Amino acid sequence: MKDQNVLLEAPNQAVLEPFLDSTPLLARPEALRQRAGEEGYLFFRQALPKEPIAELRRQILAICERHGWGIPGTDGRCNLDAVNRIPKEDLGMHIPAPVYAEVQRLELFHRLPHHPRLLAIYEAIFGEPVLPHPRCIARVVLPHREAAPTPPHQDFIHIQGTRRFWTCWFPLGDCPTNLGGVVVLKGSHRGGIRGYSAAQGAGNVAAEVCPGELTWVGGNFESGDLLTFPSMTVHKALRNEYPEQIRLSCDNRYQAVSQPVEKKSLEPHGRVLPWEEVYRDWKSTDLHYYWKKMDLVLSDWDDSIRWQKERICD
Repeated sequence: MKDQNVLLEAPNQAVLEPFLDSTPLLARPEALRQRAGEEGYLFFRQALPKEPIAELRRQILAICERHGWGIPGTDGRCNLDAVNRIPKEDLGMHIPAPVYAEVQRLELFHRLPHHPRLLAIYEAIFGEPVLPHPRCIARVVLPHREAAPTPPHQDFIHIQGTRRFWTCWFPLGDCPTNLGGVVVLKGSHRGGIRGYSAAQGAGNVAAEVCPGELTWVGGNFESGDLLTFPSMTVHKALRNEYPEQIRLSCDNRYQAVSQPVEKKSLEPHGRVLPWEEVYRDWKSTDLHYYWKKMDLVLSDWDDSIRWQKERICD
């Protein structure tokens, strides 16, 4: 592993603690919720079966190969010259929107967040019926020379609705720290919404991180591992140190059905397609508009939250 300060891009003696595995607590919901409150994240080894993850990885890499970015037969190596020909302005969702639309059409991409193992985790966390947000997010991170890693942030400013939703992040394949995994800032789930400023990388804003907040939690992911955390936990992506490797991962959000959900969370990510186009080639219809069968409380977007300036540092 590379030096932790290089991984964290923080020169002031930042440290990277290993994830605490909460898999043994899955059968003990009260203990699981207690750990969530203490740590501000939960990490599970082999929470998902490898087979659907490998298949979704294959499908997304096939899209990259069709567009000349991936090298066939290499399991994720890329044609760096072709990648760097993508205009920087087309990297808002890591790949150009028309190609991201192809990813959004994949049935398995939307079906995997409904896996019974995932639903059981969030039913244990919330203690009531769960809404998986239909706005699923794929991270197809190409090693573009002008790409920036996702800066520190809290997901609430991008998602809104209830503060009681949780993010689920898992890689599509093995993801060592120096491939650009996700790390969380220890103890950052306490204290509410932080101040924000403009930044490069996905989301285009960065949360305030105080000089004394030096401990991040992270580690190597194997295929099937997942990290989950509440909406106030500060987290970020590490830089991909592999110059020719595509990093693939999924972001999904879960909340209790009883809590309000912001309306855009019920739309396809990036609005690159309407649902009718997303569903066009699916083999099954059982998940079409599944949220409309739930008695949801909808909320409106508040743009002031994204740029609020409350500061937490002394």
